[in-house]
Amino acid sequence: MIGVDIVVVERIETSMKKYGEKFLGRYLHPEEIELVKKSETAAGFWAAKEAIAKALGTGIGAHLAFHDIRISKDAKGAPSFTLSPRIARRHSILSTSLSIAHDGGFAIAVAAIERSTPSDEMQ
Repeated sequence: MIGVDIVVVERIETSMKKYGEKFLGRYLHPEEIELVKKSETAAGFWAAKEAIAKALGTGIGAHLAFHDIRISKDAKGAPSFTLSPRIARRHSILSTSLSIAHDGGFAIAVAAIERSTPSDEMQ
């Protein structure tokens, strides 16, 4: 499954200026907040979580919360994500991939999630 989301960076920047870390805490874990050095990164993380929710087919809401998704970066800065154990089990996640980019005032993210099929689970 694939999910894509795009965000206007200025929208996130305005909320960051108005509400500060309280805004970031609504959708990011403390470890994720530490990675945010500028509004483009925060917007990219927002887009990533929305893309992941779309890939899962749930959206953000009753069945999936922002805090069920945790974004991290490797030593080279490449993003990845993990899901809460409850969500990973519910969706039978086999593998995941994430790409985030920002340019021209926009942040975009693409998430790919491989789930096991019922026939995979029987083998």
